[in-house]
Amino acid sequence: MEHTSPRIDGSSLREYTARLNIEADLCTTGGERKKNVDNSVHFPHASHHADNRTTHAQTPICREFDPRKIETFAKYQQFTHTIFTSSHTMTAMVETQNENTSAAMNAVHEASTPESKTTRRATRKTAHKSTRSHATHTAHTAVTEPGELPAQPITIHQPNQFGRINIINFKPTAEDDIYPARVELGEPFNVSAEVFIEGRTKVGATAVLKTSRGKTVMSVPMTCENAGLDLWTATLRAGEHSDLAPWEDGFAAIKRHLGNYSVIIEGWEDTYASWLHDARIKVNVNDDVENTLTYGAKMLERWAGTKDAGLHAAERKELRAAAKTMMDTTLTPAYRLAAADNEIIAGLHETNPLRDGLTASRPHPFRVERPKSSFAAWYQFFPRSEGAFVDENTGKIVQGTLKTSVSGLQRAADEGFNIVYVPPIFPIGETNRKGKDNALVAGPDDPGSPFAIGSSEGGHDTVDPRLGSYEDFKEFCAKAHELGLEVALDFALQVTPDHPWVKEHPTWFRTKADGTIAFAENPPKKYQDIYPIDFSADLEGIEKETVRLMNHWIEAGVTIFRVDNPHTKPVRFWQDVIEMVTKKHPETLFLAEAFTRPAMVRALSYAGFTQSHCYFPWRNTKEEIEEFLKETNGEGGFYQHNTFWPTTPDILTAYIRDNGVAGHAIRAVLAAMGSPSWGIYNGYELIENTQRDGFEEQANNEKYEIKVRDWSKADEYGIGILLNSLNRVRSEHPATHSYHNLMVLGTDDPNIIAFARRTPAALTNSGKDDLLIVVVNLDGHNEHSTLVHLPLEELGLPTDKPFTVKDELTGRQFEWSWDNYVSLAPWADVAHVLSVEL
Repeated sequence: MEHTSPRIDGSSLREYTARLNIEADLCTTGGERKKNVDNSVHFPHASHHADNRTTHAQTPICREFDPRKIETFAKYQQFTHTIFTSSHTMTAMVETQNENTSAAMNAVHEASTPESKTTRRATRKTAHKSTRSHATHTAHTAVTEPGELPAQPITIHQPNQFGRINIINFKPTAEDDIYPARVELGEPFNVSAEVFIEGRTKVGATAVLKTSRGKTVMSVPMTCENAGLDLWTATLRAGEHSDLAPWEDGFAAIKRHLGNYSVIIEGWEDTYASWLHDARIKVNVNDDVENTLTYGAKMLERWAGTKDAGLHAAERKELRAAAKTMMDTTLTPAYRLAAADNEIIAGLHETNPLRDGLTASRPHPFRVERPKSSFAAWYQFFPRSEGAFVDENTGKIVQGTLKTSVSGLQRAADEGFNIVYVPPIFPIGETNRKGKDNALVAGPDDPGSPFAIGSSEGGHDTVDPRLGSYEDFKEFCAKAHELGLEVALDFALQVTPDHPWVKEHPTWFRTKADGTIAFAENPPKKYQDIYPIDFSADLEGIEKETVRLMNHWIEAGVTIFRVDNPHTKPVRFWQDVIEMVTKKHPETLFLAEAFTRPAMVRALSYAGFTQSHCYFPWRNTKEEIEEFLKETNGEGGFYQHNTFWPTTPDILTAYIRDNGVAGHAIRAVLAAMGSPSWGIYNGYELIENTQRDGFEEQANNEKYEIKVRDWSKADEYGIGILLNSLNRVRSEHPATHSYHNLMVLGTDDPNIIAFARRTPAALTNSGKDDLLIVVVNLDGHNEHSTLVHLPLEELGLPTDKPFTVKDELTGRQFEWSWDNYVSLAPWADVAHVLSVEL
């Protein structure tokens, strides 16, 4: 049967306009007429959204009617029902609307993003012109469906303006979105925002991930986590996880996915959900059923004709068939409602919803970095000590070389580390060379500090001839790569009086009143063998030289720079350098060795440093550690990736000094399980814990001498085996990879700390939940016991029966539940690292 639309003459339009005024009167709250109801006759225009689909939105839904006007409203509904007798005609008119208004709403999106004033002015002009033309056209071709009308978009001209849907409090964010949050390629990450509209109208939300060129990577529905707080969350992922290393074939394809991205939150009026909520109630109590079902049918028709929904032909047919059933008055109201209240329609609502009043947030920046940029296990050694030995004839130490350092690479790989970190390998100056333990006068056989860079043999672009050649270093990197190890090179931007720069660039150094160059100081420490750089005279020139040097070592095989004392240089300097280096080599990572104020460390992370040293070595009590774990594992982890080191050549705390083998084991467990990134300075396996008198640093400091070690003694302590076990657990359990999943657990003993790391299935690449429970006795001398209290619901654990936990360090299994007894002793187990088997 062919459908024809009724003729609508001028008098009908005038009468319809009057009826619209009646509706505006009926949409009241507390007797007040709603001011945002548009009484003109037009179809509302479409709204922009992040993935360039076109959506349709109409005047906001008004849900509260004045009871005294129900009779008038019923007459009004009867009148308008005669106007729209053909749902197919209505669909055709809506589709006409789509074509006429998509250009205007694309302009709306452009206006919501930062751009020039000229562009914004032109955008507003285009949007207003298109909308005005569209309203004029539709006033003569169609009449809006009577009843409750969906939200109409509001153009956003300024970042501080609200759209039709309110979107606020996006997370993660820092410094008003000036600096991007950071995630690894393929790392699932959570975003959240508060999305809401006035009144009790229901809303929906979508999170959209885009590249810097505006290409949509992901568009996923958000979940309302807390309706009372209007909190919506979603899980996104930029690209696919890859275990390819930067030097392996195929990594070039990965590099193309690195860089700047943005997340946009789309909010809309959920017309279907709002209608369904009310329709179920009204049909159940037989209240205004015909109006309710008629409106629902027309809403389904409009949904089927909306391009934004992205429906296939079969899905559009499904919606129209449901609408036809709902209009069939020979059927029972319950049967008619069921046509729109079933799993099929619910599925379409989940995947292809009708999005009225679509509003896009401003873009929120993200930086996608290469795999293992934040998940790292560092191993530090000095190449000149690897393979060193005492000459039996002379009694003097013969230093190691880059070639003999293969032993250090092998040890790092055997213990499960994935990064080897070496100090500067450049020529060491002769002038004011330091002796043993930073002594002012060096002996004839003292090698000097590798941080005193530069001699007549070269500067930052030269390998110390005593270690080997540039080609030897390239072979060293190649061997590391064969073992699955990245090479991190210490980059100390400082020189000795013998460095070529002193003569070539005298303006790069600060002079005293007497004309001499000032040496480096960090009171009470003095470094008479080092000249610091003065960045005031030639910042651009120093930046260019630094970039040249880093590219030089990247070409040899370096993928990471551990930067010495970056907080003593301008932050802008590092920001420029890192940007220039990563533009050519986006796989390059930077670790900031900055033991300084939190604001400076955070600024360096904003500037591009991927990881940071931190104050973990000095957090030793239960309260200190709990607070530090919470501080370093949270939203701040999107910006600053702290690396936990129990010791370094310059750090040896009283705790490590006084707690022996057990203390070394305890701090290793805390470092490896407490942070996705951790590191060990070699000699840890040999319990090297002698402090220099008056200082919290190593005696016989390797920075100033060559060490000959007997590695066969490492087996006596078992620390090397423990390090391997910890790194194995980290590689097998994705829960250890995140800075956003740590929960401190309750214990009854002040010497026992417990925490959990849980990554739900949606955030693991395996598709399975992963949960680790770590319990550590902090006392290296005495046994302690406690109950460990688990919030089972929060951890996703069964509350009605025990479950099995397995100690990943020993293989033993236990039955656990709410409260669990644990006893740990330094001479047995200092810690449990428990995986949960469900």
